[in-house]
Amino acid sequence: QVQLVESGGGLVQAGGSLRLSCAASGRIVSDMGWFRRAPGKEREFVALIGWSGGGIRYGDSVKGRFTISRDNAKNTITLQMNSLKPEDTAIYYCYASLNNWGRGTQVTVSS
Repeated sequence: QVQLVESGGGLVQAGGSLRLSCAASGRIVSDMGWFRRAPGKEREFVALIGWSGGGIRYGDSVKGRFTISRDNAKNTITLQMNSLKPEDTAIYYCYASLNNWGRGTQVTVSS
């Protein structure tokens, strides 16, 4: 019943930054986060955030570079991605528990 729409993807050079956003259809009283899928690879966990902004977790490959946050007044979550690497190239999917997914936004990082 929940609709999630990602935005902010694009092309960036290695070392650059992007900010992804995910807008929900209503107030989401749940964990939300991001997953990604790179070409030829399985889905990978990126980040998770609890309803009140606590319980933040990151995948090992993005720790220290990515920051997740949420704005419940706007029903959005944000992923600030810094120091991007070519290995970060993937489709990034917004997630809300339980088993709610956006359609994805493409992030491409060039060498």
